[in-house]
Amino acid sequence: MNFTSKILLASNSPRRHELLTMMGLPFTVRVKEVPEDFPDHLKKAAVAEYLAGKKAAAYLDELQAEELLITADTIVCLDDQVLNKPVDFAEAQAMLQALSGRMHEVYTGVCLLSRSKKVVFHDVTRVFFKNLTNQEITGYIHKYKPYDKAGAYGAQDWIGMVAIQRLEGSFYNVMGLPVHRLYTALQDF
Repeated sequence: MNFTSKILLASNSPRRHELLTMMGLPFTVRVKEVPEDFPDHLKKAAVAEYLAGKKAAAYLDELQAEELLITADTIVCLDDQVLNKPVDFAEAQAMLQALSGRMHEVYTGVCLLSRSKKVVFHDVTRVFFKNLTNQEITGYIHKYKPYDKAGAYGAQDWIGMVAIQRLEGSFYNVMGLPVHRLYTALQDF
């Protein structure tokens, strides 16, 4: 894929870096802190898209004419509850206990932004977890410290290998970037 735009990725996520690299896209990382709060009335996909758009808006004034910014935000939803990044061990443990033996949804919102155009989209994946023991949960948290991950887990980590029984949708979306949708959106951009 050839682009005349210089691609900027506004993310510290090693998984997003890895996925863009695997896609063969040259990119530069540009990061700033953007609060990840959202209006209470938003649900599921709307939250992910809102957060991706909010992150992109923080860069709008500094984008150059030849630059294309990619922002993304991944959320985990159990029923209608959004499980953000856990603040401590107890919250991570509570999240994983709630996900144990249940189906949950992972939404990733993506925003493509240039000085002249903005495209926002999302993807959703249904994730089915097996029942997890307390030992599996606490061992995972102690070893992997998933405090930077929505829902307190990474699909590419040990817990993903042993807990995920099946997926409906994209595995890469659960990792943090729906690369199949991104590829098409970049072609259309």
